[in-house]
Formats: sequence, structure tokens, C-alpha cells
Amino acid sequence: MRVAACQFGPGDDKSVNLATAADLIEKAARNGARLIVLPEYSDYIGSSEGMLAAAEAIPGPSTELIAAKAREVGAWVLLGSMHERRAGEVRYANTSLLFAPDGTIAARYTKTHLFDVTIPGQADLRESSLAVSGSSLVTSDMDGVIVGLSICYDIRFPELYRTLALRGAKVLLIPAAFLLHTGRDHWEVLVRARAIENQCFVIAAGTLGTYPETYGRSMIVDPWGVVLATAQDTTGFVVADLDFDRLQSIRTNLPALSHRREDLYGFRC
Repeated sequence: MRVAACQFGPGDDKSVNLATAADLIEKAARNGARLIVLPEYSDYIGSSEGMLAAAEAIPGPSTELIAAKAREVGAWVLLGSMHERRAGEVRYANTSLLFAPDGTIAARYTKTHLFDVTIPGQADLRESSLAVSGSSLVTSDMDGVIVGLSICYDIRFPELYRTLALRGAKVLLIPAAFLLHTGRDHWEVLVRARAIENQCFVIAAGTLGTYPETYGRSMIVDPWGVVLATAQDTTGFVVADLDFDRLQSIRTNLPALSHRREDLYGFRC
């Protein structure tokens, strides 16, 4: 299966952002991609007030546009995430949507781990002041291949990905807006670790922007931790072919998932 990880720098003009996303979907599909993954917040990145104002219901104009593009190119498309407006809620939900080739929504996941960090004298970042957290983990059957959904900061919580793998996931999707400060040292290490420990392919699509400074470096990694493709620091996409026979060979020859000692861990995934 050929897949694509896209990256660009969404700004405060939603129409421009969505047009860029649609263009990347079309170009990736022309390169043979059957699954196309867009970054976190592909719809809008801007001020706190702008983020709240950008939220819209699902279905809505943004999802209808991406659904139409998925139908047009006949591919699976992950809208990495968008600002979802929910009835009776002031804050938005950071929601990822997997569209099937017929344009229907095959899976829907809301980011469960929110980035609330205070560094005295340096930063006070409270994602929870703007966004509500999700309460469930999500997998989806994509043409017979189980994929697991996640978003950005989730990558630091290996329990989430182990649960997805135990639920049958062979491909882990990680759209992100990783900050440059942490991305330089942590992004590739975390992406490869999630691939190795769960013996899964990982498709990690990052935003690339200057406000805030985000890292980009979208990548596709195989279950052995080998980086199959990495994006340059520009708008675009990378493609790779996922070999599921290789995945099965890795799981057979190094059966780490079957060697788990749940009797010692004190919890079950």
C-alpha cells in the first residue's frame, strides 16, 4: 500500500489552508498514494480567539470539502485534525477524521492528551483552556488493514499506542503540530520508538510554520524503526510503500508483543 505524509504551515486564513490541503491530496494521489495523511490543525492556526472562532460542526464546510476531494481522487484521507464545534460547548474539540474513498467518515478521534505545561518565567501553555479532551481510543478498518488514530502530544504516552496495537492496528497515524523546541530532539526518536515497540508502520504528518514555530519533518517509519521517507523543510509530501509481509515477518521473528507479562503490570490494555 502506498501512503503519503503531507506537511504545510496552516495560517489564519481557513480558505487558503483548505485549498493547500486539497492540492496536497490531489498531488499525493497522482503519485499513487492510497492513504493520504494531513497534519494537525490543517484548517486553521492563529490566535486563541481565532482558533475558537474557526471551529465548526461536523459535517460542515471543511469536512465536506475534504470528503469531496477524497471521492475525487478515490483515496483514504486523514484530515489530521480540525477545530470541531460541539453544541453547548464553548471550547472546541481537536478532532481527526478518516475519510473513505467514497467520502464517508470512516473514523473520528478527538485528542485525548492535552498539552498543559507551565515553565516558571518561560511559558504557560494551556491547551485545555481552549480544547476539550477526548474520552476514547479509535481504530478503523481500512481495506482490511487496521489503523490507529492519535494526535501530536499523544505520542508521549506509549500506553495509547500499545492499546491500539493490541486492538489489531498495523498502521499508526500521528498528525502533529510539534513545536520546534522539542521537535529537534524528540520528534524522530518518539516516532521511531512507537513504531519499534508496537511493530507497526507509523505515518507522522507535521505542520511546518513560524507562528508558532513548528518542526515539520513529516515521516513514514516501518515496524523495524527504519525511516522510509522524511519531508524536507517545505510544503509538500513524502510517499512510501508499506509492505505488510515484512510487518508480519518482523512480528513472527521477534514476537515481543506475545511476550508481554500482564500479570506483572497491574493493568490490561
